[in-house]
Amino acid sequence: MSKWTCVLELDSQRQLVAGSEAALRDAICEGADLRVGTGFLHNEHIDTTSDCNELIREVMDFRVTYLLENRWVAGIETLRMPISLPVGFGPRASMSFFIYNQDGHQAIARPHLDGQRSFGEMESSPIDDHPDMPKFHELASWDANTNAPSANFIYEFEYFRYFLKNDWEEVLSHDAQGRIESGSLADLMGAFSAGCEIKVAIHNLCNDLTKPEESQVEHEVFVHIGAGYYYTERKLFMASANPVVRTRPSIPLGYGSSTWDFGWLMPRTDGHLARWLCNPYSLQFEKSDSNHSMRWFVSR
Repeated sequence: MSKWTCVLELDSQRQLVAGSEAALRDAICEGADLRVGTGFLHNEHIDTTSDCNELIREVMDFRVTYLLENRWVAGIETLRMPISLPVGFGPRASMSFFIYNQDGHQAIARPHLDGQRSFGEMESSPIDDHPDMPKFHELASWDANTNAPSANFIYEFEYFRYFLKNDWEEVLSHDAQGRIESGSLADLMGAFSAGCEIKVAIHNLCNDLTKPEESQVEHEVFVHIGAGYYYTERKLFMASANPVVRTRPSIPLGYGSSTWDFGWLMPRTDGHLARWLCNPYSLQFEKSDSNHSMRWFVSR
């Protein structure tokens, strides 16, 4: 059985304790799964009016990972709703799209799903000093009065531990027109037909979120496959990917005003990518398509 291994640990000031960023980067490049463990005190992070200073350990599962410029790793939580510890959920139905970077920089985007109307402007918002939470350092705040507020921040957790499980094998790589660069479709289909889990790395998935006057940041986005479909005569594989959160590529990775969205993808082994993406401010979906080079992985 594959085991989770801590390959990088930082202290509360985000200084290196053990492991290396290179080990994290190399494993993510090979398709490894990512979890991040942190620790915090209840009355410092959950309820600052409480006299309970109990240590809480948290481990978060990042189902979407980014590799930027082949040197920087970030993960995004795509399936989490806001939790109100220790009793249940937060006050409004929304998503908690947390980003954790390899150096401890964090971010949160929160599209509200409850249908309440908002009339705020999409703009930079005042930074909250959070005097009751001295370990929380807000770096930027966006669109606070809209349906999709976001912020970039650092919280001084007791520790940051980056866990990996790497039982993935790259079996096919092709360019944006589907021309094979390494591996083979037969290897991918052999594993797929045997029930293996599939993951795909999509090159430069988020380029369209960068403004024309800005420099593009090369990146790959790794996302798990839910359902796959193989046309046996056409020799064409396509898949329904798990939900993905896209954000404008940057180092460190974060959010900004009108620079992110979320939705679903259908990648194909000919380089075609069908997209059904949601505008987080209006919650309106729009279909589009693009072409990308891709790398396909199987879990043995």
